[in-house]
Amino acid sequence: MRYGEKIVASFDIDKDLEIWPNKFQKNYKITITLPEFSCLCPRSGYPDYATFILEYIPDLWVVELKAVKLYINSFRDRHISHEESANEVFDVLYQKLEPKWMKLTADFNPRGNVHTLIEIDSERFEKEV
Repeated sequence: MRYGEKIVASFDIDKDLEIWPNKFQKNYKITITLPEFSCLCPRSGYPDYATFILEYIPDLWVVELKAVKLYINSFRDRHISHEESANEVFDVLYQKLEPKWMKLTADFNPRGNVHTLIEIDSERFEKEV
Protein backbone atom coordinates (compact mmCIF):
# COMPACT_ATOMS: atom_id res chain seq x y z
CA MET A 1 0.00 0.00 0.00
CA ARG A 2 1.35 3.45 -0.92
CA TYR A 3 1.57 6.26 1.63
CA GLY A 4 -1.51 8.10 0.30
CA GLU A 5 -3.60 4.93 0.41
CA LYS A 6 -2.48 4.27 3.99
CA ILE A 7 -3.41 7.78 5.10
CA VAL A 8 -6.85 7.60 3.48
CA ALA A 9 -7.54 4.05 4.73
CA SER A 10 -6.64 4.96 8.31
CA PHE A 11 -8.47 8.33 8.36
CA ASP A 12 -10.54 8.65 11.55
CA ILE A 13 -13.02 11.52 11.52
CA ASP A 14 -12.89 11.89 15.30
CA LYS A 15 -9.12 12.25 15.59
CA ASP A 16 -7.95 13.32 12.12
CA LEU A 17 -10.35 16.12 11.16
CA GLU A 18 -8.33 19.07 12.38
CA ILE A 19 -10.13 22.27 13.24
CA TRP A 20 -8.39 25.47 14.18
CA PRO A 21 -9.50 28.54 16.12
CA ASN A 22 -10.91 31.30 13.94
CA LYS A 23 -8.79 34.37 14.64
CA PHE A 24 -11.26 36.85 13.13
CA GLN A 25 -14.47 38.20 14.67
CA LYS A 26 -15.93 39.58 11.44
CA ASN A 27 -18.23 37.67 9.11
CA TYR A 28 -16.43 36.22 6.11
CA LYS A 29 -17.21 33.32 3.84
CA ILE A 30 -14.91 30.39 3.13
CA THR A 31 -15.51 28.41 -0.07
CA ILE A 32 -13.79 25.06 -0.56
CA THR A 33 -14.19 23.25 -3.89
CA LEU A 34 -13.53 19.52 -3.89
CA PRO A 35 -13.71 18.40 -7.56
CA GLU A 36 -12.57 14.80 -7.09
CA PHE A 37 -15.16 13.28 -4.76
CA SER A 38 -15.77 9.62 -5.49
CA CYS A 39 -17.67 6.76 -3.91
CA LEU A 40 -19.27 3.51 -5.00
CA CYS A 41 -22.95 3.01 -5.80
CA PRO A 42 -24.45 0.90 -3.01
CA ARG A 43 -26.56 -1.03 -5.51
CA SER A 44 -24.28 -1.66 -8.50
CA GLY A 45 -20.79 -0.98 -7.15
CA TYR A 46 -20.13 1.38 -10.07
CA PRO A 47 -18.09 4.46 -9.22
CA ASP A 48 -19.83 7.79 -8.75
CA TYR A 49 -17.97 11.09 -9.11
CA ALA A 50 -18.90 14.56 -7.93
CA THR A 51 -17.72 18.05 -7.20
CA PHE A 52 -18.49 19.10 -3.65
CA ILE A 53 -18.60 22.82 -2.89
CA LEU A 54 -18.51 23.69 0.79
CA GLU A 55 -19.28 27.27 1.81
CA TYR A 56 -19.42 28.52 5.37
CA ILE A 57 -19.22 31.56 7.60
CA PRO A 58 -17.07 30.49 10.54
CA ASP A 59 -17.81 31.26 14.14
CA LEU A 60 -15.15 29.92 16.51
CA TRP A 61 -13.57 27.30 14.21
CA VAL A 62 -12.19 26.76 10.71
CA VAL A 63 -11.31 23.43 9.17
CA GLU A 64 -7.78 22.57 8.06
CA LEU A 65 -7.78 22.01 4.28
CA LYS A 66 -5.68 18.83 4.18
CA ALA A 67 -8.02 17.28 6.73
CA VAL A 68 -11.02 18.04 4.48
CA LYS A 69 -9.18 16.49 1.53
CA LEU A 70 -8.46 13.31 3.46
CA TYR A 71 -12.04 13.13 4.74
CA ILE A 72 -13.44 13.47 1.22
CA ASN A 73 -10.96 10.90 -0.12
CA SER A 74 -12.07 8.44 2.57
CA PHE A 75 -15.35 7.96 0.65
CA ARG A 76 -13.53 6.51 -2.37
CA ASP A 77 -14.10 2.83 -1.52
CA ARG A 78 -17.39 3.23 0.36
CA HIS A 79 -20.70 1.97 -1.01
CA ILE A 80 -22.88 5.00 -0.28
CA SER A 81 -25.67 6.87 -2.06
CA HIS A 82 -25.45 10.43 -3.34
CA GLU A 83 -27.89 11.65 -0.72
CA GLU A 84 -26.24 9.80 2.14
CA SER A 85 -22.73 10.99 1.27
CA ALA A 86 -23.78 14.65 0.92
CA ASN A 87 -25.76 14.59 4.16
CA GLU A 88 -22.95 12.86 6.05
CA VAL A 89 -20.34 15.40 4.92
CA PHE A 90 -22.62 18.31 5.79
CA ASP A 91 -23.64 16.90 9.18
CA VAL A 92 -20.10 16.00 10.25
CA LEU A 93 -18.62 19.37 9.27
CA TYR A 94 -21.56 21.34 10.66
CA GLN A 95 -21.31 19.50 13.99
CA LYS A 96 -17.52 19.89 14.26
CA LEU A 97 -17.28 23.53 13.10
CA GLU A 98 -20.54 24.95 14.49
CA PRO A 99 -20.45 27.71 11.86
CA LYS A 100 -22.72 30.73 11.67
CA TRP A 101 -23.90 29.42 8.29
CA MET A 102 -22.99 26.50 6.03
CA LYS A 103 -23.98 25.26 2.59
CA LEU A 104 -22.89 22.12 0.79
CA THR A 105 -23.53 21.53 -2.91
CA ALA A 106 -22.85 18.02 -4.22
CA ASP A 107 -22.87 18.01 -8.02
CA PHE A 108 -22.65 14.40 -9.19
CA ASN A 109 -21.50 13.57 -12.70
CA PRO A 110 -24.28 12.14 -14.88
CA ARG A 111 -24.46 8.36 -15.05
CA GLY A 112 -27.06 6.51 -17.07
CA ASN A 113 -28.57 9.81 -18.27
CA VAL A 114 -29.26 10.95 -14.66
CA HIS A 115 -27.68 14.05 -13.11
CA THR A 116 -27.99 14.63 -9.35
CA LEU A 117 -27.43 17.96 -7.60
CA ILE A 118 -27.87 18.00 -3.82
CA GLU A 119 -27.91 21.24 -1.85
CA ILE A 120 -27.96 21.45 1.92
CA ASP A 121 -28.12 24.93 3.42
CA SER A 122 -28.24 25.52 7.18
CA GLU A 123 -30.34 28.63 6.67
CA ARG A 124 -32.82 27.44 4.02
CA PHE A 125 -33.40 23.87 5.08
CA GLU A 126 -33.61 23.82 8.84
CA LYS A 127 -34.12 20.41 10.39
CA GLU A 128 -37.69 19.87 11.45
CA VAL A 129 -38.27 18.23 14.81
